[in-house]
Amino acid sequence: MSFYRTDQMSGGSPAIGELSALLRLIDDETPVVRDQVAARLAETSGDLSESLVDLGWDSKRGDRELLSELLHPARARTLRREWIVPGALGDDWDSLEHLLRLISDFLHDGVSLRQSLPDALDLLAEDAEENEVSGSEEELCEFLFGGGRFRGNRESYYDPRNSDLGYALSAGTSNPIGLCLVFLFTARRLGLEVSGVPFPGHFLCRYHEEGEPVIVDCFDHGRRHRLSLLLTEHPELGLQQKLSLKTFTTPDMILQRLLSNLSSAFSGLNRVDDARLISELRSTVG
Repeated sequence: MSFYRTDQMSGGSPAIGELSALLRLIDDETPVVRDQVAARLAETSGDLSESLVDLGWDSKRGDRELLSELLHPARARTLRREWIVPGALGDDWDSLEHLLRLISDFLHDGVSLRQSLPDALDLLAEDAEENEVSGSEEELCEFLFGGGRFRGNRESYYDPRNSDLGYALSAGTSNPIGLCLVFLFTARRLGLEVSGVPFPGHFLCRYHEEGEPVIVDCFDHGRRHRLSLLLTEHPELGLQQKLSLKTFTTPDMILQRLLSNLSSAFSGLNRVDDARLISELRSTVG
């Protein structure tokens, strides 16, 4: 097994009284106060959203952004501590979902309350069943992407949040691999068979209809292509591209690609420490 841990352990959330006092001090410009507040918040798990709801914190946007920034080191430490890759993932989709949840929690602001990734995926699958679109991969694809429920984030393609599946589920937008993962994990909950396609420079999905492979571009409103027609009608496709359309992605391959995208996104924003952390995590994936 590969482990990536830290000796520093996150502490518990502050009690309501202490949290209330900390919140009153987060915009204090006195250096010693700022340092003490930052140090205490760094001892938490990095997510105070439930405690903030209990407290009834009514804040300005600037205060919420500042608190999220102060909690960021704690979220990074929590990700390091909990990141355990059980060797090669093979066909272990449950472990992949767990690791994606850790990434999602790290990328979240730690301030606003939202569902956990598994709960959000469960509810999406239940919604598909209630709308009677869970009987086939084509129906589910149309339900998710055809009507614009989930769409490609063309405006902010390199936003790190595109690697946060929790964000994708709540905002309804992501990059190609994020949207494909929404399709994949929802389909798995419904007993449908959808796989990933590691197309060069893009990411697609595939399912079979009457024994014939169908390629899905989730980023392009779930547009579907019969593989046989795709190969014959696009002679410009290179050999690597054609081979990728017939390749099945494993959880390892998906995780490597998502982490690579995230590291690049952080580098583009000059978030050096975050880019280094994600690169380190990527080195633990088989």
